[in-house]
Amino acid sequence: NLWFDRQAEGYKRLIGWALDHRAATMAIAAASFFGAIALQVFVGGGSFVPVSDSGEMTIVVQAPPGSSLEYTRLKAEEAARIARANPEVRYTYTALGTTSGAVDQASIYVRLTPKADRARTLAEVGSDVREHTRHIGGATYAVFTSYMSGTFKQIQLELRGTDAIEMNHIAERMAADVRSVPGAVDVALSSRGQKPEIEIELNRGLAGTLGITAAQIAQSMRPAFAGIDAGDWVDPTGATRNVNVRLRPDARRNPADLAALPITVAGPTGMTTLPLGQIATITEGRSPSQIDHLDRDRLVIIEANVAGVPLNDVLKGIDARLSKIDLPAGYRLTSGGDAKSQKEVFGHIFTALAVAVLLMYFILVLQFGSFIDPIAIMLSLPLSLIGVVLMLIITGDTMNIMSMIGVMLLMGIVAKNAILLIDFAKWGREQGMSRRDALIEAGRIRLRPILMTTFALIAGMIPVAIGAGEGADFRAPLGRAVIGGTITSTLLTLLVIPTAYEILDEMKEKVVGWVRSSRGASLPAATEVTPA
Repeated sequence: NLWFDRQAEGYKRLIGWALDHRAATMAIAAASFFGAIALQVFVGGGSFVPVSDSGEMTIVVQAPPGSSLEYTRLKAEEAARIARANPEVRYTYTALGTTSGAVDQASIYVRLTPKADRARTLAEVGSDVREHTRHIGGATYAVFTSYMSGTFKQIQLELRGTDAIEMNHIAERMAADVRSVPGAVDVALSSRGQKPEIEIELNRGLAGTLGITAAQIAQSMRPAFAGIDAGDWVDPTGATRNVNVRLRPDARRNPADLAALPITVAGPTGMTTLPLGQIATITEGRSPSQIDHLDRDRLVIIEANVAGVPLNDVLKGIDARLSKIDLPAGYRLTSGGDAKSQKEVFGHIFTALAVAVLLMYFILVLQFGSFIDPIAIMLSLPLSLIGVVLMLIITGDTMNIMSMIGVMLLMGIVAKNAILLIDFAKWGREQGMSRRDALIEAGRIRLRPILMTTFALIAGMIPVAIGAGEGADFRAPLGRAVIGGTITSTLLTLLVIPTAYEILDEMKEKVVGWVRSSRGASLPAATEVTPA
């Protein structure tokens, strides 16, 4: 109590100084606001979500298109051994294939030891695994350390067009430029390269003469590739096994063997056969492994992860390089992934912030019965921004969705100090005190609840700001933004708000006096009437 009393007496002198030096006080307020804007260049960049150590990561293995399940397994085991070689890794779990049936892909779940038991962070372990898997030939690897994005890469540049071959050529050039940007890793294309295939071109003139259709050719080839059920077989152990007859794997890949495949046709003397090679040309070719469409456009996505550099910095570097590429007519490039999500979510946050501030103003107008007094209270909102920026600079955090949510929380928190001051000052004036005395007395009386609520809020946010524990650092920017904004807002509010209220109240009195004098001058002069 004695400490609070001493602070209150000292604060009375501080308010008096601020009211005597109104220009300097308002200059401090303006400098804090514009300083917050200028200092944003020193914040650790911008990203959609903060970097978090959840203690788990995923390695996605992409074998060459057309690879067998056994080949994919061998490449996945190589990456899993590299991951387990790190002392921070507890275990790995490998899943081969995908839900769509692709056997040339695999995913490796990697679980790390608890955060408190290891010296390196998840990002450092992921970078080490990425560096070592880069030297494995015969497959490509992507390391995902953000549990928010799953196995979707953070950067997705959507190239749209009409011709698949031309799109792949353009996408390859763009991917090469993206690889040269610092911080862009695991760069790949959604088309996943070219997949080998057997192309059979039917000689339709000859086939028509023989009465053979393309459907008959396809039906004759189906047993050779897909197989045909030939019944069952009881093996020596007594087990019954299904029998499926089809060509050997090497025969299915050899054009010469396929050319000798017999095709049944109806001849003058009955059914006869002839080799497939007599009525068709069989060659080896390549085609896109995957064809995507978006809004009825062909699509190739240039994908990349981000490591060691904020997302916005990587995007700026990519834009600088890709802006030099002239796209042909009919082709365009759009953004997806975290860049698109960040733009949409931040837009919604700014809209919600504007609506919240507007609603706050209207509520204060109703509470105070004035359109002018709430303006002085609303001035406390921008005073918190300098604290947010300084705290993010000190802690090295980026401007991300969690720090933006912290800013939204501040808009509803920091106004309470100004409300406490202005409300008590208005009550003091109703009791007959002068404007200056009412403001000084409001500061002396309200300093205790202002400091108590500020200390309580900061204490409650300290565990969030520390971010200790698995994945807790994901929410840390929120707590740090709230703490920094609360500190600077409280300190500046105690100076700026009484001064701003005095300036606005003087202006209001002058306007009211001018209106009253104008109305009095416009009334006709009173005329004395003498009764008859």
